[in-house]
Amino acid sequence: MTKRSKVFVPAVVTVATVGVAAGAAYVARYRKDDVKELFVAQALERPAARQSYAELAQGLERSGIALFQRAGRAADTQANRAVLTHIIGIERWGQERLRVALGEREFVRDEHHPYKPGAGVSLRELQDLLSQTRSRTVDLARRLNASPPEGGTTVEHNGLGPLTPKGWLRYLAQHADVESRRVRGAKEAKALGE
Repeated sequence: MTKRSKVFVPAVVTVATVGVAAGAAYVARYRKDDVKELFVAQALERPAARQSYAELAQGLERSGIALFQRAGRAADTQANRAVLTHIIGIERWGQERLRVALGEREFVRDEHHPYKPGAGVSLRELQDLLSQTRSRTVDLARRLNASPPEGGTTVEHNGLGPLTPKGWLRYLAQHADVESRRVRGAKEAKALGE
C-alpha cells in the first residue's frame, strides 16, 4: 500500500461516517414524521395486522408472564416503583383508547399521568396493580375479538398518531416489555447503589 492510499482509506471512511451521521441528523430533524410513520407501520401495525385479536390476547398473556416475573424480582427501590408506575399508567391510558375503538366512550385527548397509581403506593401494591391492569388489557383484546370494530378504525396516540386497535394492543405489549427491562433485582440495585 502506498503512502497516498494509507491516507485515502481513512479519509473515505471518515467522510462516509460523517455522511451517514449527517444524514441521520437530517432525517431526525426534518423528516421525523416520516421516521415515526415508518416505525408505526413496521414495528406495530404490520405485525399486529397479521394476528387476530384472539392471538393478540394470547400474546399479551404470555408477555404478561415475563412482565410479572420481572416485577416479582424487583428490588424495592424508588427507580423500580417509578418504572412500574409508568407501565401501569401507560397501559391504563391505552385501555381507555381501546374503549373508544369499542364504542364504549368518546375520545378524550389526555395524557397517561392521571392513570398512574398515586404516590406512596408500595412495591407489592404496584405488582398487584400491574397484574390486574394486564388482565384488563387481555379482557379488552378478547372483547375486540368478540366484537371487532369496523375496518379502518383508528384511535389517536398522542405521540405516534392514529393506531388501529390491533396496533394499540401491540404497542401496549411492546411498551411494557421494553420498560420492564429497566427493573432491577436486589443484587443489581445494590451494585448500582440504589
